[in-house]
Amino acid sequence: MNSMPLWKRVIILAICAWGIVAAVPNLNYTAVERHNDAVAAIEAAGGTATVEQAAERALWPDWLPSALVNLGLDLRGGAHLLAEVKVEDVYKARMDALWPEVRDALRDQRAAVGNVRRQPSPDGTLRVAISNPEGMAAALQAVRALATPVVSLTGVGQNDIDVTAEGLDLVVQLSQAERAATDDRTLQQSLEIIRRRVDEVGTREPTIQRQGDDRVLIQVPGIGSAAELKALIGTTAKLTFNPVVGRTTDAGASAGARNLLLPSMDEAGTYYIVEETPVVTGEELVDAQPAFDQNGRPAVNFRFNPSGARKFGDYTAANIGAPFAIVLDQEVISAPVIQSHIAGGSGIITGSFSVEESTKLAVLLRAGALPAEMVFLEERTIGPELGQDSIDAGKMAALIAMAAVVVFMIASYGLFGTFATVALGINVALLFGLLATIGGTLTLPGIAGIVLTIGMAVDANVLVFERIREELRHAKSPGRAVELGYEKALSAIIDANITTFITATVLFAVGSGPVRGFAITLGLGIITSVFTALYVTRVLVEMWLSWRRPKTIVV
Repeated sequence: MNSMPLWKRVIILAICAWGIVAAVPNLNYTAVERHNDAVAAIEAAGGTATVEQAAERALWPDWLPSALVNLGLDLRGGAHLLAEVKVEDVYKARMDALWPEVRDALRDQRAAVGNVRRQPSPDGTLRVAISNPEGMAAALQAVRALATPVVSLTGVGQNDIDVTAEGLDLVVQLSQAERAATDDRTLQQSLEIIRRRVDEVGTREPTIQRQGDDRVLIQVPGIGSAAELKALIGTTAKLTFNPVVGRTTDAGASAGARNLLLPSMDEAGTYYIVEETPVVTGEELVDAQPAFDQNGRPAVNFRFNPSGARKFGDYTAANIGAPFAIVLDQEVISAPVIQSHIAGGSGIITGSFSVEESTKLAVLLRAGALPAEMVFLEERTIGPELGQDSIDAGKMAALIAMAAVVVFMIASYGLFGTFATVALGINVALLFGLLATIGGTLTLPGIAGIVLTIGMAVDANVLVFERIREELRHAKSPGRAVELGYEKALSAIIDANITTFITATVLFAVGSGPVRGFAITLGLGIITSVFTALYVTRVLVEMWLSWRRPKTIVV
């Protein structure tokens, strides 16, 4: 018998030891989780710990691994939302932003087109009237010159706007290719902003993914309720700085063309008339932090990027003595009078904030504004009690499955079945160690994947042991029979597990939520089961053969 080299045995045993040590924290999940939270809070505070944080940190030794398997929504409890993104809002914003460019382009052709006036039109459409019919060709040429190529693989060679003439009106709309590209960008931007907002509050392993053409699935384990999650991500947090036209207490007052009538956040019954086109928007913010103003009241410090800083500085320099409005989600937070040129692109937002509100506003502004309104189509709150019931049921199923497998293996293969049972325990430890190390999420279907892994692991052992029996029937020596058993069973084990691994990969690639949880545990379980079946059991068998040196063996 050609025994496995010593260095290979050492590596195999070291991997097994690592898996067991890495899995141990999950046996004391609550204490380790509190320890990890305390460590994170102490690091965020610059190393200063409160008495409570020091006590929670002491719940688990710092020198031991503390990575945990993240629990999915169905095991931990949390919030589930399905939202529809109103991509039409972006079309309207694009046309509103295009109007100043169209106006300036047509003014350069005033001799040909005459007077230029924006006409009422549906959202997403820009309709512009000219007074000189003979200048329509020149107007079309001037506005079409503003078009840019569509930035997408499917829109190559097409422009982003369609410009047509209807009587004396120019009609400007986004092209179909640009609408498709805009929809995709809007969904991707919404996903990223939601992810940043959720990450800001420190939640573990949220599921945030696109569903269909205009929907987003959001599942956040550990959060209190769906209402709390909606409050965090449902706010558009659209910040703009708009010139003030006037102020009134009449809620029905006419704002005038291209103006907005917005309520004051601080002064009940007061309304501001502001220009619809902002000077600067929150998209040009690069930072926002909670702070206190000169009177000790909660506020938010902000800072613009170079482009926003330049526009903000130019506007304040040209409008000293005039008020301007800080608008958040169609409400005027404050409308200070510009006292001097504000250079540097930084400032402070004051209002009737609490400390919690200023902190939340800073989080929303840092994460950025959602590009479009979100309509929540489905919302569910899963309580932690239900999640604990699922964990308990999953544990019971796994233990019953393992007990049944252990009884079968020992009854069928005796001592060799005991070796398989030991390898099975190491297999489960390796699986949990891998999940904890890579930050994988365990779901209820994932527990089903673990149970399936247990069955697959002993399936490989059965193939090996049956091959060893066959070699023993051909009068092979114990050592030679073991060697040939592992060699001849190898191809069948690899073939069977490769096909299953491909299935797990496809499930992970095209699945979502619980399906992915099942695919992760199934895929990792295949890796660990093949390792334990081919290497761990062989090490155990060879160590026993070297120790006992039996003349015959019974498998």
